[in-house]
Amino acid sequence: MTKEIWTYLLLTGVALGVLGVTIRAQSFHLVGNHQDYAPTQPLAFSHRLHAGEMSIDCQYCHSGAETSRHAGIPATSVCMNCHKFVTSTFGAMQAEDRTATEEDRPVQPVISDELQKLYATLGLEGAEAIAAWNPLEVTPAKADSMEPMPWVKVHNLPDFVYFDHRPHVNVGLECQKCHGNVETMERIRQVETLAMGWCVNCHRKYSEIGVNAKPVHAPIDCTTCHY
Repeated sequence: MTKEIWTYLLLTGVALGVLGVTIRAQSFHLVGNHQDYAPTQPLAFSHRLHAGEMSIDCQYCHSGAETSRHAGIPATSVCMNCHKFVTSTFGAMQAEDRTATEEDRPVQPVISDELQKLYATLGLEGAEAIAAWNPLEVTPAKADSMEPMPWVKVHNLPDFVYFDHRPHVNVGLECQKCHGNVETMERIRQVETLAMGWCVNCHRKYSEIGVNAKPVHAPIDCTTCHY
């Protein structure tokens, strides 16, 4: 084998090695860092559609963020405030309306496969049952047959870390500061590292500049998050 070929093979090997190290470095996370974690959810809920296109306020669904340590995951009954009437995508329902008009017949209910998963947790089958849904009429016996949607939590902190949504939300800090631009996400993912250094730097920053032109005192002593 000639010297030129050996040199070529050596340089190729080095290039591939550098590429491999670069790829591994980009995907490397310290222990406990779940940045970019985006688990598959039991229902393909789109934050892009709800928080983005429809501009639904975060706290409509995560109502505990202002009054509780935990933001909370909405009960299925909250989803039903809209999805008792909206049973499929707008496109699918509009297409059925056009077809019904062309065929001179009543509009038939359209229920998407994804939303059927939502209705199934309430034991609802068929358009009539969905339309008749009334949470005030749910009996204890019927409630026992219902199951909550098994959402997978995305943002997780160690047990030794205490985080409270209330002071952050009530001071006027936007949800996107910690959760990223959720209004653009089809599937929710963890954007920030949520590491201690990241939190401390954030507290230092807003203690200096304030939030929405209001001065804040964001403590950085250990007992703030560990006690």
